[in-house]
Amino acid sequence: MTLLSTLRQGALALCLALGAAVAMAQEAPDALVKNVSTEVLGIIKADPKVQAGDQARIREVVETKLLPYFDFERITALAMGRNWRKATPEQQKELVEQFRALLVRTYSGALAQYRNQTMEYKPLRADPGATDVTVRTEVVRPGQAPVPIDYSLAKVNNSWKAYDVIVGGVSLVTNYRDEFNEQIRAGGVDALIKSLAAKNQGGK
Repeated sequence: MTLLSTLRQGALALCLALGAAVAMAQEAPDALVKNVSTEVLGIIKADPKVQAGDQARIREVVETKLLPYFDFERITALAMGRNWRKATPEQQKELVEQFRALLVRTYSGALAQYRNQTMEYKPLRADPGATDVTVRTEVVRPGQAPVPIDYSLAKVNNSWKAYDVIVGGVSLVTNYRDEFNEQIRAGGVDALIKSLAAKNQGGK
């Protein structure tokens, strides 16, 4: 499996796992992941527009079921690494918006490719009062080896939010950090912003 396909698998797994109604916010993180994955799987299987690849409907599912459970500022800061502190407040705001849009595009594409994967859930190993946990799962694919998926979640204002996903040992945040650092070395923070904006407008 290539790095790109691994990250797409992780994006798909995250799509299946992390959207929810606000009422679920007080649940334990592993219960939240399990309950929400069941909900989103149900939408994917039952919604003919999703199955047909309707991008508007798929993005609607991502927006309503996933985005409330992402800490986009933390994800972006982690992906930027030490370069986050070098960005101005205005640049940081633009980076969060562009990275958010990029992840929406990535996850929408993963949802469109869903076929017959299922998820298995590992016991949560965390103290009852923990505010930063890892939820471990496996994506089971017919005729292929399962893919281990680890979700890093932190409790923010009594709600669990995702700030990283590790697919087969590959961190989504770390992978983007390498790409971001390279672009910043070549042209500075503004070059990275322009690159993300170009991707979000349909560029490569």
